[in-house]
Amino acid sequence: MIEGTTNRLRSPLRLGAFRQDAQQLSALERVKAWTRESLALGADDTILISEMACGRPDCPPLETVVTFWIAGADRHVFKVFKPVAEVAFDDLPPAWLRESLYASDPVDGVCC
Repeated sequence: MIEGTTNRLRSPLRLGAFRQDAQQLSALERVKAWTRESLALGADDTILISEMACGRPDCPPLETVVTFWIAGADRHVFKVFKPVAEVAFDDLPPAWLRESLYASDPVDGVCC
């Protein structure tokens, strides 16, 4: 192990981002279903929900990142600035905003 990495590896945020307990999995599935409903996505559209630790200044410690692909090709992304277990249906964007969430560059995740 590299000196000075012990604290980073034991950080609760780092471990919390990879939790797979029943409540966390249920929250992920709930937000996925709500995303499909809120954005009027089809059954074949792929949705990925992830909870990420944020280290930027003034950023909440955990945020929920929703990535979805319409017709398997167009990538869209948005964030909810709270842990996935705290996300409510009203936190999700409405269907009329769907196209504005388009992300042309797969590494552009510096903003919202």
